[in-house]
Amino acid sequence: MSPVLQVENLVLGYERYDAVKGISLLVHAGSVVTLIGANGAGKTTTLRGLSGLVRARSGRILFNGDNITALPAYQIARSGITQVPEGRQIYAGMSISENLALGAYMETNKARVAQRREHVLSLFPRLRERLGQSAGLLSGGEQQMLAMGMALMADPKLLLLDEPSMGLAPLFIEEIFRIIATLKQEGRTILLVEQNASAALEIADYAYVLEDGHLSLEGPAADIAQNPKVAAAYLGM
Repeated sequence: MSPVLQVENLVLGYERYDAVKGISLLVHAGSVVTLIGANGAGKTTTLRGLSGLVRARSGRILFNGDNITALPAYQIARSGITQVPEGRQIYAGMSISENLALGAYMETNKARVAQRREHVLSLFPRLRERLGQSAGLLSGGEQQMLAMGMALMADPKLLLLDEPSMGLAPLFIEEIFRIIATLKQEGRTILLVEQNASAALEIADYAYVLEDGHLSLEGPAADIAQNPKVAAAYLGM
């Protein structure tokens, strides 16, 4: 079966600096793939490149067999790739309900929008309790839930998660990964960038290790978790 996402020798950068230096990776339908690495390794730049926010300098990005390398970000979003960016980028001055509606802006069928909204609220019951509340009044963990809920309102074929647990209290980290596990059970296809390598490797099917813009290691997530170098560098073992 052809992968949903196929990245071939991708180079991404800013001005004269290459942040991602010729990486290749695959994401298959219904799988959770994680990309782990230290700060500055190029993880966020990789996701920004996949969603069209950083233009590829060379290489190819194939999505469901179509070459999307040169497409603008809005066309990539329309094709079915949705990113939850680092830092919980929500519309703080709008209500939770309005934020969720914005997540489904490309869907014109009201019945499908209502169905997605109900599913999101079943995943995040905290949001249901506060639908009329300003999003800016939510805690950090609740804002992360809203950001993920907005992305799911688009019903993406590929969900890009950038550091979903960053800055959250332990209880919220546990809840976020519980939701990711639920999405995995539903058959969602997810590419996860996460500094909490232990949690990421536990939930993922396959893993890539990014170091200084290069992929240094890849394999089944369970195998990567047992690698002594990975354990020493990222798992605190």
